[in-house]
Amino acid sequence: MVIADHKVVSLHYTLKNNDGEILDASAADDPLSYIHGTGSIIPGLEKQLAGKSAGNEFNVSVGPADAYGERSETLVQQIPRSAFKDVDEIEEGMQFQARSASGETLITVTGVEGDQVTVDGNHPLAGETLNFDVKVESVRDATAEELEHGHVHSDGND
Repeated sequence: MVIADHKVVSLHYTLKNNDGEILDASAADDPLSYIHGTGSIIPGLEKQLAGKSAGNEFNVSVGPADAYGERSETLVQQIPRSAFKDVDEIEEGMQFQARSASGETLITVTGVEGDQVTVDGNHPLAGETLNFDVKVESVRDATAEELEHGHVHSDGND
């Protein structure tokens, strides 16, 4: 069976940046499973998986436009410390959910100076070319319930 829309795909992957540093990987005993064609994974990888079958192994590079987009410096802002009402200590690397005009977004603290906190609303991998080593483990039809819920059910009861 080939990978196409509404198929459940299970795969193992290793994600590296252009320097060869491993950024993420599936666990040896726990492949990533998703429903193809639902936007569950980055578009560039999903495009490369279309038409592949169980057992296929390949490498693919995905540019920023087909991954997490280019970095936007307009998403880096300084905000007053008082905006973090219930947080006693704010440190670089902390992440928070923030409301924006486009909905909820994840922001990362990139600096703290006095009463000013610098936050970055870019995805941590924005602007990066992502290099994947992929092995397709299995492909099957998604169940009606999985399609209705929008995610893979491992035990049929999710």
